This record gives sequence, C-alpha cells and structure tokens, in this order.
Amino acid sequence: MRVQSYAEPLDAGTGRTGVLLCHGLTGSPASVRPWGEYLAANGFRVAAPRLPGHGTRWQDLNRTGWQDWYAALERAFLGLREHCDVVVVGGQSMGGCLALRLAQVHGPAVDGVVLVNPALWSRDPRLLALPVLHRFVPSLAAVGGDIHKPGQHEASYDRTPLSALYSLTRLWRVVAADLDRVEQPLVIFHSPQDHVLDGSSLRLLRARIGSREIEEHTLPDSYHVATLDYDAQTIFEETAGFVERLCRTLVDRTNSGR
Repeated sequence: MRVQSYAEPLDAGTGRTGVLLCHGLTGSPASVRPWGEYLAANGFRVAAPRLPGHGTRWQDLNRTGWQDWYAALERAFLGLREHCDVVVVGGQSMGGCLALRLAQVHGPAVDGVVLVNPALWSRDPRLLALPVLHRFVPSLAAVGGDIHKPGQHEASYDRTPLSALYSLTRLWRVVAADLDRVEQPLVIFHSPQDHVLDGSSLRLLRARIGSREIEEHTLPDSYHVATLDYDAQTIFEETAGFVERLCRTLVDRTNSGR
C-alpha cells in the first residue's frame, strides 16, 4: 500500500495553540494543507492526519469504516493536547462531521470547532439503496473535485467506494443524534453553490447544535472543496481570527476566576 506523495499528513508549527484539520471522504490532507500551512505560519501548531484508506487506492478505502477514520483523528487530537493549552478542531466535508464527533466525545477538551461545508446528512434518494447496493457494487463515479477555481485539483479518488460511503451514512446518524452535545464556539463556512451536498446538512446543524456562540460565513465564489477555491483566503483568515479571539476569551475567563 503506497501512500501518494500529496497525501502525506501535515504536522507543522510549534505554538501552544493547536488546530487539528481533517479532510473529506476520498480526499487526503492535500485538500486542507494550504489551510494548515497558513495557520502554522501564523503561530499555531497544526496537525492534519491522513485518514485510513485514503491517499492510496480507492479499493483500500472500502476496507475501512468511520470508526477507523475517527480513531486516526482522535490520536492526532490527543497528540496535540499533550503539547497545547488550547485545541480547535476543524474539517472539510466528512472531516467536519468527524470534528463534531470529537467535540461530542471529548467535550471541554475541544475548545472550538470550525466547519467547511460539513457533511452531516443528505436527502439524495440514491442513498436509500446503499445498505444493499454496497454489498454488490464496489464503487461508483467520483464525487470529489467540486472546485470552481480553474487549475485547482483536490487529488481525490476517481471512484467513490460504496462500502465506505455507507459507513459514512452510519456516522451521520451517530453525530446527528448527539448534536446538542456540541456546546463549543463554532464557525461554519458554507458554499451556496455546492454540487456534492444539498442544504440538509446545514439545516440539521442549525436546528440541533448545542453551541450558543456561532459564526457563519458564506462563500459565494466557491464550490464544495472551498479550502482550495476562490474563497480559501477567507477561510484561512477567519479561522485564524476565530482561534485568536477564542484564546483571548479563555485567558480572560481564567484570570477572572482567580
């Protein structure tokens, strides 16, 4: 199993404030690398792991499931927590869903959450066949690479492995059931022109999330993989600003409690 060069994990920066970033289904750290490199250049310690089954061959992804992906992300999170006073978790698409699961499981150990076009649900009727279809059909045409900006490539698989996609839908149910447990400050970036997700994920998030501090940013010139699209700089700068404000708030709370 040879890992493609573009899919190597990102581990950058040496600050006491950590940011954990997670890529989407069939993608790799390549889709969040510019985001992470920007944050590292601005003084944060950044980790972006390669999730199991990604960055090799699409067939490998069918041998994994959401529990494997979550476990890899959790290991990276715990590694950051060892070195950092503050840790924010973020993700693109499926990575956003996994970031929310981390926030649900680890509670106050996660200080904030940043989501870019998070995948939490879909009303696509074709998904109704997945419980049976994934047993007989290994893959379908790819859903990756939805980018408006010419010349940008997600470097995702050219097929969508159906067993992996079915496992993702099981993760959706787990995360949706516990959205009220996510109480951390939250930033959501969403693209009105998203050709991978319908609007049901955003509606579900708004209806059930437990967070009281929520920022929303619309990305008018980007498609689904917005971290590589025209509005990427907005994501990078607003994420850095959010983490800086969060750190100041946490320091103020600590000082006021003395």
